[in-house]
Amino acid sequence: MIEQPIMVKICDIREESPDVKTFFFSKGNLRFEPGQFVMVWLPLLDEKPFAVSYLQNDVAGISVLRRGIFTQSLHDMKISGTFGIRGPYGRGFDLQPGACAVGGGIGMASLATLADRLPDITILQGARTASGIIYQNRFRGMKVCTDDGSLGLRGTVIDLLPEQLKSRTFQKVYACGPEKMLYRVVELCNRYGVGCEASLERYMKCGFGLCGQCDCSGQRVCLDGPVFTSAELSVMEDFGKMEITKAGERVIHK
Repeated sequence: MIEQPIMVKICDIREESPDVKTFFFSKGNLRFEPGQFVMVWLPLLDEKPFAVSYLQNDVAGISVLRRGIFTQSLHDMKISGTFGIRGPYGRGFDLQPGACAVGGGIGMASLATLADRLPDITILQGARTASGIIYQNRFRGMKVCTDDGSLGLRGTVIDLLPEQLKSRTFQKVYACGPEKMLYRVVELCNRYGVGCEASLERYMKCGFGLCGQCDCSGQRVCLDGPVFTSAELSVMEDFGKMEITKAGERVIHK
């Protein structure tokens, strides 16, 4: 694990959707497990966490959704550009065959390396519109849905998942996406008696448990997670209900 940022050079860039780009770089001696993340540093600007979404031989990748000044600056970068990384951080997924992965929006990036490692996995991905679906050519047989019906089923992954749980026997369900979605996924898995692991997306500043910004019912998401089991999530009272904002304010999920 690297505690101080090291500068890496972008060796390739791939457009996954109109608003998502993947930036590839040499991973050197770093070892990543599916579900872990790195802190990405842009000098004189800021530092943000990103899931490791590709692992190919000596190359790793992060998939970046454009939604603010920091991510726009990343999107403006070209091949041979550089940024700093430190990590990897967090607890990843416990991989099991015969599984189902449920991704919402950019949350699919956290599940991607897991899906690469489990060739028999069933993948469900949802987004608001067709332009939000990523990795369409990467995972064949992926079942998709969109809120507006512009691609796949009209609806959400919460509409897709019950049919899969009724018709298939899964050893585990893995999920990442908006927390309200994850809450429903855990509910469904508990109802059908299927084990579940979910990767939480909380605001992170340090990445290693010092600042407490990503707290969820006493659990530091960056250190104790970001992956939690359904049993752990079921006793975390804040899960799906409350989070800490960038300003440090506790707010109730709407």
